[in-house]
Amino acid sequence: QVQLVESGGGLVQAGGSLRLSCLCAASERTFSSYNMGWFRQAPGKEREFVAGILWSGSTDYAGSVKGRFTISRDNVKNTVYLQMASLKPEDTAVYYCAARLYGSSRYPREYPYWGQGTQVTVSS
Repeated sequence: QVQLVESGGGLVQAGGSLRLSCLCAASERTFSSYNMGWFRQAPGKEREFVAGILWSGSTDYAGSVKGRFTISRDNVKNTVYLQMASLKPEDTAVYYCAARLYGSSRYPREYPYWGQGTQVTVSS
C-alpha cells in the first residue's frame, strides 16, 4: 500500500513561484522503487500530465511547463517535489502526486496510487 500526501499549494500572482511537495509512505517497497508523477486538473478539464521522475532520476515534462517547472525527488525524505516558476493563470488547477512501479507514463490511468491533491491558484 502506498499513501501520498501533497502540500505546498496556494494563491500566487502570475510570474510567481511555488514548490509542491509529496510525501510518500509505502509499506511493501521503498520509495526509491517508485516512479513518480505530478498531474493537474482544472475545473471542467481532464486530468493531465505535468512532470514525471523515474526511480533512476530521469525526468519528463509536459510541453506547457518545460523550462518553468522542475521535478525532483529526495529518497531519504521519501518526498517528490515540483518547483514551479513563472506561473501563469492557466497553471491554476488541483495538483496531484501519483506513483507507479514499472516504467514511465503520461497517462493517469496507469498510476495506481494517488494523493488527495493540492490547489494552486495563479491570479493575473
